[in-house]
Amino acid sequence: MNGYERFITALKRKQPDMVPIWELIIDPPVIEAMYGKISLLDFVEKENLDGFTVFEDSNRELIGGNTYKDEWNIIWKMEPNGILYPFDGPIKEYKDLKKYSLPDADSEYLYKTLKESVKRFKGEKAIVFIAHETFEYSHYLSGGMDKLFMNYVIAPDFVKELTDMIWAYKSKSIKNALEVGADAIAVGDDYAGRIGPLMSPEHFREFILPYLKKAVDVTHKNGSYLIKHTDGNIWKILDDIINTGIDALDPLEPLAYMDIGKVKEKYGNRVCLAGNIDCTMVLPLGTEEEVKEAVKETIAKAAPGGGYIMASSNSIHPGVNPKNYKVMVETTRKYGKYPLDEKLINEYKKNNYIEKFI
Repeated sequence: MNGYERFITALKRKQPDMVPIWELIIDPPVIEAMYGKISLLDFVEKENLDGFTVFEDSNRELIGGNTYKDEWNIIWKMEPNGILYPFDGPIKEYKDLKKYSLPDADSEYLYKTLKESVKRFKGEKAIVFIAHETFEYSHYLSGGMDKLFMNYVIAPDFVKELTDMIWAYKSKSIKNALEVGADAIAVGDDYAGRIGPLMSPEHFREFILPYLKKAVDVTHKNGSYLIKHTDGNIWKILDDIINTGIDALDPLEPLAYMDIGKVKEKYGNRVCLAGNIDCTMVLPLGTEEEVKEAVKETIAKAAPGGGYIMASSNSIHPGVNPKNYKVMVETTRKYGKYPLDEKLINEYKKNNYIEKFI
């Protein structure tokens, strides 16, 4: 099997020849530390990853210092590590919404990197396009989660109108990406922190869940697969998420008590799993042996029968030790070959590598 075949087989909850390797995000500082200033696509080829993720391109405008403004009129700040984070948004109240104009989801420049990826890797490696449903852009445009959550209570109709507007763009973005040649869609809206969901389950079901279902439906209607990414402890809303019909769930954060073995046992016949290698403590600060143990345990718990994709518990961010990322990839290739070693499964399936880091 090549990387594309391996990845898609796992997405179908079937057993490939070996566990596929993918990552939602691999940040430039890690790539540069390993290979110098090369592109993500060159890195994917050098590391021979089975799948990789492509974002929409953006025409962010520098408006002063470390501050940028994008097509949505969202203000972003550049952190010292080179990563942009949303800082403020243009829609604070109903009158702002009424005069707001969406960017054009059909703009060709948005899909430039995706088109390059398709030209270079189509049919060889799985090309995942990261889109969104509506939650993250709801708080980006509102200028923060606190403002959005307050409006859940005092202005629910305003939130729903804002959300419908965002979905008009995002639904078109998903369809366009699939037409260009993406093999799967990942929606990256994070719902939870380490202890639990950021909002009540009731608010999640009212304001967020319907749009996740819409994202699943439009992706399936266009003949593709949807990977749902959300950090944090999502046990309280996990049934809701699975019931939308997602094809894969990422990244099952172990420090947030998302035991991948328990998720596999309960939902493994309904959804492919991805992730679980801790990128808060283990990949940044752990020893090479601790990384190896985490990978072997994860394979033992999540990979039997197929339906598992190796990835970190969030992303390969600037704090990750590049040597540990390399160990993660190499250990997966050593122990992730099917048929899996039964002795490995029996030895590691009851382990809990994250316990010493909690």
